[in-house]
Amino acid sequence: MSLTKGCVVISKAGRDKGKLFFVLSQPEENIVMIVDGKQRNLEHPKKKKLKHVMKFDGKDEEVLFVSSKIASEEKVTNSEIRKALNYLNNKYLISKE
Repeated sequence: MSLTKGCVVISKAGRDKGKLFFVLSQPEENIVMIVDGKQRNLEHPKKKKLKHVMKFDGKDEEVLFVSSKIASEEKVTNSEIRKALNYLNNKYLISKE
């Protein structure tokens, strides 16, 4: 499974299970670097195996704006990432167990 820069994923394993993240990059075939703008910010992305994440299909204007900025390598802030992920959490009522 290959994930593109800027797509939203849900963590399937680890202490961050159930949380939403943006994919920042894919340095290796089975590894992605993910950010949530809070605990895992742009300066310190989390390295996660592909088998431990699942692509999230929720598409909205605010999320697409941030996704496109990440994909095109434009400047994006941690607060923009947090706002977009909070919007998805509230809209889809994703639990943060």
